[in-house]
Parts: sequence; C-alpha cells; structure tokens
Amino acid sequence: MGPVEYHLDGMVVLVTGVSRRRGIGAAVARKLVNEGAHVMLQSWTPYDAEQPWGEDGEGLRLLLAELRAKGVRAEHVSADFAEPDSASLVMAAAVSAFGHVDAIVANHARGVAGRLEDITADELDRSFAVNTRSTALLVKEFASQHDGREGGRVVLFTSGQHLGPMPDELPYAISKGAVQQMTASLARNLSPRRITVNCINPGPTNTGWADADLYRDILGRQPQGRWGEPDDAARLVAWLLSADAQWVTGQTLVSEGGFDR
Repeated sequence: MGPVEYHLDGMVVLVTGVSRRRGIGAAVARKLVNEGAHVMLQSWTPYDAEQPWGEDGEGLRLLLAELRAKGVRAEHVSADFAEPDSASLVMAAAVSAFGHVDAIVANHARGVAGRLEDITADELDRSFAVNTRSTALLVKEFASQHDGREGGRVVLFTSGQHLGPMPDELPYAISKGAVQQMTASLARNLSPRRITVNCINPGPTNTGWADADLYRDILGRQPQGRWGEPDDAARLVAWLLSADAQWVTGQTLVSEGGFDR
C-alpha cells in the first residue's frame, strides 16, 4: 500500500517557520506541494543564526527551487513575528501573491531554554510575542481575508507542556501552552464559517536541535525505537487540511509515537 493522497490541488497554504530544509516547516511545504497545493513560506533566519544549530545558508533558496520544480507556485516572505505588525504584513504578502489564502499552518516558534531561576521579563515577552501573540493575530488576519470558500483550515503547533512538565524551557512551555489553550476557542469562533482550527503536538522531532546526550535520552524513551521525523508531522498536517478532516475542529492532536514522559 502506497502513501495516502489527500488531493489538495490548487489550495493556497501559508506555512510559517520555514527556514531550514531539515525542519518541520520544510517537510510540511514539501508534503503539501506533493499534494498539489501552492505555498507561501514565512521565515526569519536571524533567529536560526543565533541558535546552536545555526542558519541554513542557501537552504531557503534551494527549497523554493525544489518546490517550484513540482509545477506549483511557491513564494516567500521574511518577517520577524516579534514585531506587532508582522502577522498583517505576512498575510498581506500572501494575498497579494495568490489572491486569497485557504489555510495557514502556524509552525513558527521561539524556543529558548530557561528555568525559573533564569527567566526574565524580556524573554517572556519575546516568547509570548512570537509564539502566542503572532499566532492569534495571524488567525485573525486569515479569517478577515477568507471569502467563505470550502476548505478553510488553521493548523497550530504546540509542544507537550500539557502532558508533562518542561521545567528547563519555561518561556517556551508557557507561551506554547497558551497556543494549545486558544485552539478550542478559536475553533468555536470560526466554525460558523466552516473554518476548522486544530493544534498539533509533534513530540520530540529530529530536526538537529538536540545534542548527543539528549538525543540518546529521548531515543531511550521512544517505545517505537526512533525519534519523530519532520515527515510524521507533515502527514498529519496534510490530513487536517484535507476534506477527510472537515468534521475535526478544536482539537489538540498528540503525534509523538507513545513518547514516555
């Protein structure tokens, strides 16, 4: 039996947080393009440049070329979601390029470690701005331009903070927890317009962020004997965008292979 096809032909999808070819955002973009969707990609590479994994250099240009070779449209906008007007600017760029947007996949994140003893007001504000505020505003901007056509979809990303403690990543866990909590309320707001809103917890995903010790530790707590891969999240996103998932809304879907917390 081959891969399931979700038939997203002609759908226009805004995918945020696409800056590294190894990341979840890039895997989502590839999967959606393979299903026939057109994509607008958002990235903010200065954030990656500050992290241990580093910037992907020519990765974004190469990814866009790869996607366009599939015969669909793939465009890009660079935006810092720490800025208050970034959500409206990103949506305006997508609408300008494609005329409308059918779905958004809010995959972007600011993930900064910090225990209670170390957190600061500045980092909490930055994490909330990127992870929480921009996500809510992006959904608002999407809804304001949606013209009522079938297939309106919103897919958000959270982490596992609602399933187990994350004491070493408090700014990230707190702000991502708010994303998980807003999902049901956003879904109720948009349901009369037949726009679904769901949230994914992809669990530990092998995108190159973990050092060797952490990689081994998490691998030892995975009952299937492997880490999650970006494609695991991408397949779930594609299903949520499809007509098969039209009756699913307001849910947080945990897709982490039985990870033992």
